[in-house]
Amino acid sequence: MKPVWWEDNYLYFIDQRCLPLDLVIEKTRDYRVVAKAIKELAIRGAPAIGIAAAYALVLAILNGDDLDEAVKVLKGTRPTAVNLFWAINRMLSLPEKVFELFLEEAKNIEREDEEMNLDIATLGSSLIPFNSAVLTHCNAGGLATSGYGTALGIIKKAWEEGRVVEVIVDETRPLLQGSRLTAWELQEAGIPYKVITDNTAGFMMELSRVSAVVVGADRISSNGDVANKIGTCSLAVLADKFDIPFIVAAPTSSFDWKIRSGKEIPIEQRDEEEVLSFRDIRVAPLDAKAINFAFDVTPAELITAIVCEAGILRPPFITAGL
Repeated sequence: MKPVWWEDNYLYFIDQRCLPLDLVIEKTRDYRVVAKAIKELAIRGAPAIGIAAAYALVLAILNGDDLDEAVKVLKGTRPTAVNLFWAINRMLSLPEKVFELFLEEAKNIEREDEEMNLDIATLGSSLIPFNSAVLTHCNAGGLATSGYGTALGIIKKAWEEGRVVEVIVDETRPLLQGSRLTAWELQEAGIPYKVITDNTAGFMMELSRVSAVVVGADRISSNGDVANKIGTCSLAVLADKFDIPFIVAAPTSSFDWKIRSGKEIPIEQRDEEEVLSFRDIRVAPLDAKAINFAFDVTPAELITAIVCEAGILRPPFITAGL
């Protein structure tokens, strides 16, 4: 199922905050609604954010809104996922700022992401041994892309090929994108899975119950450092300790060739209430303070392979654009 789609001059999107208990579909003709949905994680996942931002600019043109203001609002939603800025800049590079051209280009961005996801799945599945239990973190499935998935796309393809017998799903605190979204996608696909707390992953590896780790990416620097959901770096350290392949899956739209290392990637910090409360239920003392990084950076030396539509990249990673 697609997380965002265009129909009859409306943008439709799944409000992912409501999953897995409720499937709520919203529609809008206002780019501001899309920006708010991105900022508040109703729309999330780097490729999906880029697609939504492209369609948001179509809505701005359709309504005769100030395009510069729309760009400013959209760019101000989330700083880490480079697909957001890539998609906006691609739309702005069009020779004319007219509805027909903008809509065609947004559809191209969505279609190309679908194709890249399928290529990533085909390439990446070859890295998964037969009879594997694969661990994944956060959600890099259809909900985070144009509808198929990057990391979860590899896992789906490997399952179809008989390579995967079970998926281990990190719950992914504090917003539980693993247990809420990835588990929901796997259940819909009929793929066996088990949810674990984030701090169980290391023990699962020690027990030899993890064959490979496959994650997505929100931004990849030119030296191969990877920004992804907070907790990814910890998994990479553990995988390195227990000699388990650590695989990153992302389209080339997630590569930021302008930056040399992960130290230059802007890391989003979100509201501390996401840590101190969950769905309006307080889980910490009223006076407690929290640190809430949305992402961390995994050093390239901890990564076994980066799978993109152009191929499988291995250390030492490329230092120039593909």
